[in-house]
Amino acid sequence: MARRDALLSLQNALVARGEVLRRRLGGDLRDLHDGTAGVGGDSADLAFDSAGEEVTSQIAELESRELRQIERSLLRIKQGTYGLCEGCQRKIPMARLSALPFTTTCIQCQREMELHGSLNGGSGSGNWDKVSEAHSPLEEQREMKLADLEMGLTLR
Repeated sequence: MARRDALLSLQNALVARGEVLRRRLGGDLRDLHDGTAGVGGDSADLAFDSAGEEVTSQIAELESRELRQIERSLLRIKQGTYGLCEGCQRKIPMARLSALPFTTTCIQCQREMELHGSLNGGSGSGNWDKVSEAHSPLEEQREMKLADLEMGLTLR
């Protein structure tokens, strides 16, 4: 029953955080819209305003991404799959969910994803292990000289 209570508490926290983000995003978007209406001042003012708008835009993008993750977590709660790892289907420890309530993977599967680019060993993503290796050993490669690369350029 303790896990269920903790999950309910996390659901309430997700709902509250989602509401905060919606309000902030609404305000950020209004600020961006209002900021473009009042054009004036010297070039330093315009540069400052532009930099501020860029920061506001980036923050809005991050908050929007977090809001999508929260909404996905709330959907998983309704479906009864919240707290289960998408990789191994085991329960995600409460400590991890408390730290990152919208996570969908346990630590082990997250590490695997970071190492391989996807869950289950990165199947279908190709083998990138040897991308940087040369076709022949480094000792066999000879040094290139500019004379070896004659380009036949003519001066006019």
